[in-house]
Amino acid sequence: MPLEFKVWLHSLGIIAAAYLLGSIPTGYLLMRFVRKQDIRTLGSGNIGATNVLRSGAKGLGAATFLFDVLKGALAVIVGARLSTVGFPPIPLHNAEALAALCAVLGHMFPIWLSLKGGKGVATAFGVFLVLVPYAALGALALFVVVFALGRYVSLASILGAAAFPLFAWLIYPWARNYLILSIICIVAGLVLVKHQQNIQRLIAGTEYRFGSKKAA
Repeated sequence: MPLEFKVWLHSLGIIAAAYLLGSIPTGYLLMRFVRKQDIRTLGSGNIGATNVLRSGAKGLGAATFLFDVLKGALAVIVGARLSTVGFPPIPLHNAEALAALCAVLGHMFPIWLSLKGGKGVATAFGVFLVLVPYAALGALALFVVVFALGRYVSLASILGAAAFPLFAWLIYPWARNYLILSIICIVAGLVLVKHQQNIQRLIAGTEYRFGSKKAA
C-alpha cells in the first residue's frame, strides 16, 4: 500500500472521530430530554448555549456550554491518541489541529440535524484549550472584558475569535507552522461567518443585550 494512501487513511480516522464527537448536539439533546422542547423552535433557533440560556433554561444553558467545551477538548485528545495508532504516525500537533477543525465543523454542521448546528464558540474554546491553552485563555479573558463592558455575548465572541489567531501566533512558535496556523485561522473565520447576522444586528443597534427583557 503506497505511503501517501496510508497517511490519508490514517488522517481519515482522525477526521471521522473528531467530526462525530463535535457533531453531538448537546443543547438540542438537553432541551429535548429535560424540557421536552426543540431548541430550534425557540429564540434564534440556534442549538448553542446562549440560545438555551435565553429560552429560560439557565442550568441547561450552562450545561450546554460545558458539554460543548468538553466534546471539543475530547476530540483533540482523541486525535492526539489516534496520531500514533497505525503507520505512518502523524505529527502530534498536526493531528490535534486536524481534529480541532473537524470537531468545530461537526458542531456547526452536525449530520444528525441536517447540517444545521451552532456557532462553534464553546466547541472552538474546548479544542483550543487543549491545542493552545494559553491562547484560548487569552481569548476567554478578552471575551469576559468585552462582555462585562457591553453585555453583548455576540460581540464578545466575535472579538475573541478575531483576536485568537494573533494570541496563538505570539505565544506558540510551533503554531506558526503553515498547516496549524491555517487551521486556527479557518476555525476563527468560521466562527465569524456564523456570526454574520449578529454583526448586522450590532451595526443596526438591534442585537440582543444580555439582561434585556427582549431583543429590540
